[in-house]
Amino acid sequence: MNAFMHTAFGITDFWTYVLGTIFIVLLPGPNSMYVLSVAAQRGVRAGYKGACGVFLGDAVLMVLSAAGVASLLKASPALFYVVKYIGAAYLGWIGFNMLRGALRNWSAGTRGGQAAEAAPADQSNPFRKALVISLMNPKAILFFISFFIQFVDPAFDLPALSFGVLGLICQVFSFLYLTTIIFVGAKLAEAFRRRRRLSAGVSSGVGAMFIGFGAKLATATLN
Repeated sequence: MNAFMHTAFGITDFWTYVLGTIFIVLLPGPNSMYVLSVAAQRGVRAGYKGACGVFLGDAVLMVLSAAGVASLLKASPALFYVVKYIGAAYLGWIGFNMLRGALRNWSAGTRGGQAAEAAPADQSNPFRKALVISLMNPKAILFFISFFIQFVDPAFDLPALSFGVLGLICQVFSFLYLTTIIFVGAKLAEAFRRRRRLSAGVSSGVGAMFIGFGAKLATATLN
């Protein structure tokens, strides 16, 4: 299989890429945490809207990587710093808003008991928000800059085909993982509706993770 993939598609170390992609997809990141949060708050439909934003964002990063933007970022540290600090600020802002909403929800539960009405869920467009999160996702950025391009044979005549196959593999694993996340989130939704403090606690945890993701991106390097 490895020899076939190299001959037909210009992909080196195919199984290394597959295993690495599985582990990277399974690592918690902004994409999966946001989709889980949306599915838990607003249901399966909204969760899949968020997942579609993730798929499009990842596809954009793949195309940019194939077009040489990864090399451009490596060659221009100043541009990389601009991109990563903007992304870090955005992820931190999302985390801050999640923490603020969780605090309101907790306060409402404290004043009115467990049956108190929760603060309104985030009603922003999950597709658009997930798209921006995906484009600013430190895990995805570093994956496509540092890992993704290593498995394309530079001597292969059709590198776009190599990138396409690698991208398809990544998207399949991402779809399977996010589908699992969506249905887990939907199962949690009923518990969250009954227990406002539990919902607030989980939301605050996710918000703190987003702030951590932003800090991780702010300190990321191209090495």
